[in-house]
Amino acid sequence: MIEKKIERLRVRLGEVEDLLGNPETVQNQAVFRQLSQEHSYLSDVLHAWERLSKARQQLNDNNQLLKDETDPAFLAVLQEDINSLNEKVPRLEQELETLIVPPDPNDHRNTILELRAGTGGDEAALFVGDCVRMYKMFADRIGWKYELLSCAPSEVGGFKEYVMVISGQNAYRFLRYEGGAHRVQRVPDTEAQGRVHTSAITVAVLIEPDEQSDVKIDEKELRIDTYRSSGAGGQHVNTTDSAVRITHLPTGIVVYSQEERSQHKNKDKAMRLLKAKISEKEMERQMEEIASSRSKQVGTGDRSERIRTYNFSQNRITDHRINYTRYNLDRTMEGDLQDLINSLVTFFYQQRLHGEEEED
Repeated sequence: MIEKKIERLRVRLGEVEDLLGNPETVQNQAVFRQLSQEHSYLSDVLHAWERLSKARQQLNDNNQLLKDETDPAFLAVLQEDINSLNEKVPRLEQELETLIVPPDPNDHRNTILELRAGTGGDEAALFVGDCVRMYKMFADRIGWKYELLSCAPSEVGGFKEYVMVISGQNAYRFLRYEGGAHRVQRVPDTEAQGRVHTSAITVAVLIEPDEQSDVKIDEKELRIDTYRSSGAGGQHVNTTDSAVRITHLPTGIVVYSQEERSQHKNKDKAMRLLKAKISEKEMERQMEEIASSRSKQVGTGDRSERIRTYNFSQNRITDHRINYTRYNLDRTMEGDLQDLINSLVTFFYQQRLHGEEEED
C-alpha cells in the first residue's frame, strides 16, 4: 500500500520538475510558487521514505548477522546497533506518516494564536505566559517568526490574554489542532500547604486572511475608540491615546491593540485580528452547514473542548483526543512539541479519511 503511494509520488516529482523547467511556468509566478511548494513536499516525503527504508534494511541485515555470529564482542556491537535501530525505525515511521498527509492549501498560511486565561484566576494568567513561551520556543526550533498583535498583562505576571501571529512553512498545518481548553495541574508558588491547583486557559487558532482574501469590511460598520495604553511599554503610555479598540457592529466582535506607540500601527494590527475573526466566523457557519449532513464533525478546534492536561507534579502531558501521554512535560514546556504535533496531524488525517469512506 505505502510502496504504491510512494511510487506515485516519485512519478509526480518527475512531472513537477519538468513543469518547473518550463519557461512558461517561470513566467507565471502563482503557478511557479505552487509547484515549488509541491516539489518541496514531494522531496521531503521521498527523503523520509529513503531514510526509513535504509534503517529497516540495516535492522534486517543486523538480525540476520546476529543468528550466525559467535564472537561475543561483535555480538555486543550488533545488539547495541539493533537496539538503536528498534528505536529509530518507529520514529522514522511516524515522521513519514505525518509527511504523507497530503498538503492543504492553508498549510503555510500565517496563523494567529489567541491565548486567554480561563478558570483559575492568577494561576491561569501565569500559565498563559508559560504557553506563550512554549509556542515561541517551538517556533524558534522550526524557524518560524512570531509577532505580537495584542496582549493584556496580568498584575501577578503572565497574561490575561495574548494574541500573536506565527508565520513560516507549515505554520497552520502544525498549529491548527492546538485550539481548545488546556488544563494545568500544579502547585502555585503562593500555595503554602503544597496543594495541587487546577486551572485552565483557552487557545484559539485563526488563519490570517491574506491580500487575496474576500474578507471585506465596511468602515461604516466599525466603531473605533482610542484610549491611553496601560501596562508596560514606556512613558508614552500615559501621555498619548495610542491604543485602539475596534467593534464590528454587525457581529459584535471586539478587538484591540495597544502595543505600538503609533495609533495608526495599532489600528492596523487590530484590523488584522478583526479580519481573522470575521473569517473564522464565516468558516464556522460553513462547517455547521456541512456538519448538519454528517453524523459528526471531526477536528473543529472548538475552544470549549478540553483537549490537553499539563500535570507538573507527574511531569506528564496528556492529549485527550488521541490518548497521547508522555512523561516529558519539562521538555514540552521548552518547546519540544514536534512528536505531539506529528501525532495530531496523522490522527486527524486518518479521521477525515475514515469519515469520507463512511460517506461513500
